[in-house]
Amino acid sequence: MEPISRRGAFNAAFAVLIILAWLALWLWERSPYGRYLNHAELGGLVHDAAWSSVLLQSSVYVTGWLLMTTAMMLPTTLPLLDAFRRMTARRTDAGQLVALVVAGYLAVWLAFGLAAHLFDLRLHALLERVAWLQANPWVFGAGPLAVAGAFQFSTLKYRCLERCRAPVGFVIQHWRGGNPVVQSLAIGAHHGVFCVGCCWALMLLMFAVGTGSIGWMLALAAIMAIEKNVAWGRRLSTPLGLALLLWAAAIALDHAWSWQ
Repeated sequence: MEPISRRGAFNAAFAVLIILAWLALWLWERSPYGRYLNHAELGGLVHDAAWSSVLLQSSVYVTGWLLMTTAMMLPTTLPLLDAFRRMTARRTDAGQLVALVVAGYLAVWLAFGLAAHLFDLRLHALLERVAWLQANPWVFGAGPLAVAGAFQFSTLKYRCLERCRAPVGFVIQHWRGGNPVVQSLAIGAHHGVFCVGCCWALMLLMFAVGTGSIGWMLALAAIMAIEKNVAWGRRLSTPLGLALLLWAAAIALDHAWSWQ
């Protein structure tokens, strides 16, 4: 049986990591550099061909996205990390292996964030060339809401969600002996893939409101944690999907009404 002191140390370290991520984002949002958490501000740097601007954009975005995913998504993995920690508790390198699981998980979310950011920049480049989009910027607000709402009813959403809701079975399936470093990274990465699979559409909403919007982050983090880890969480998906679709429709109708 795992010593209580070791379990308490893990929970304390995990809590400190999450709190520091939230605190860093809160302070960043209120600093003179808070505007760089907004994707539109980052997109403006792309037009400057200087390598310094490109590197600035990349480093700022990677830092902001990693802080955001650590604050929002890492708490939802606590059941998985706890199961993995208990399974490896007798090993002398248990702490290192847990850290590798976290690293693998965040690496997948970072890859998704970079892909989403490049897609977002392409959309804004398209905005500058298409007159209709320039005249209808509401599409960039209603679009992510509609996509996120529709995805709540998809089969892929539920398949990935079910894998995320069975952390013990997931660890047993993937922890097969062999190289512990590689397997720890693989467990984190595999779990990250399923987590992205069930949560990517909700995370895209951050591009509509800005990476550093603490209020949105808290709301979405709570929703995703409930969906993944609470017994009745799956029942939240349908009303949430309907609410997001209605919100997108309201934006479109408001635009149509204003043009009459």
